[in-house]
Amino acid sequence: MMSTGTAKKIIMDCDPGHDDAMALILAVGNPAIDLVGVTTVGGNQSLDKVTYNVRSVLEMVGATDIPVHAGCGQPLVRPLSVAAYVHGETGLDGVELPEPSRPLEPGHAVNWIIDTIMKSKPQTITLVPTGPLTNIAMAVRMEPRIVERVKEVVLMGGGYHVGNATPVAEFNVKTDPEAAHIVFEQDWPLTMVGLDLTHQALCTPETQDRINAIGTPLAAFASGLMDFFRKAYQDSEDFINPPVHDPCTVAYLIDPTVFTTRRCHLDVELRGSLTAGMTVADLRGLEPSSEDCHTQVAVKLDFDKFWSLIVEAIQRLG
Repeated sequence: MMSTGTAKKIIMDCDPGHDDAMALILAVGNPAIDLVGVTTVGGNQSLDKVTYNVRSVLEMVGATDIPVHAGCGQPLVRPLSVAAYVHGETGLDGVELPEPSRPLEPGHAVNWIIDTIMKSKPQTITLVPTGPLTNIAMAVRMEPRIVERVKEVVLMGGGYHVGNATPVAEFNVKTDPEAAHIVFEQDWPLTMVGLDLTHQALCTPETQDRINAIGTPLAAFASGLMDFFRKAYQDSEDFINPPVHDPCTVAYLIDPTVFTTRRCHLDVELRGSLTAGMTVADLRGLEPSSEDCHTQVAVKLDFDKFWSLIVEAIQRLG
């Protein structure tokens, strides 16, 4: 799309979802990102629905050249429980979705992720999962050599102090904690963009006014997403304004100063009767070095910088 020779090559693994849609818009609409492809996973809605949603959003932004591969429809071990209470029956309720013109790519997403990484120059592909981590975990188990070839993993999930699916567990990790455990334990550089950070990324009325002022069909589409998302969060989560989680990952890859990070060891609770799916961040003592610790958590968002990136992407896409 609008990438340059120095653009960061990313694979987005997602389950749209209103905030996943905004992440796709940001990835396509910023020249610092080269969106190599998109893979889908069952999460916010069923696999069929979220795969349609990805193709529809790419149609909306004129990015039908980007391949889309459908992946795992169920978590590794547990049953899938979707988030229709936040995202509606389609996964993208509140807007009219354009009919995708490009057929879905043949072949399973996990195979495509492996093939793409193995065929690419090492340390050039970044994985950006914004849904349950089932596809990424499966790829690691099928071809462990991808770990040393991936540049980094920047994922939306977890939280070091807060949960939403349960008092201590965030939805993406809670949906497939076994997959999250597999992904966290690999020694690739990993940034967890959790609820502690994304709950700072609120779409305020003032922010939405900036989007509306663009005056394009895409701006109206994005604003419609936010209207539904706001009402869903007011009804189900006791938020006045909705936290727009997933684009925080892409924003960080565009401009790492969009949030501050804290290096710490991460793991996932798998067996607790009250705590299954909890991400456990060891924030005790001094911050470890990058040699001793490959994982970090996002801590504080630069609100204005974050939303300016989104507004500029919508403007750039016309």
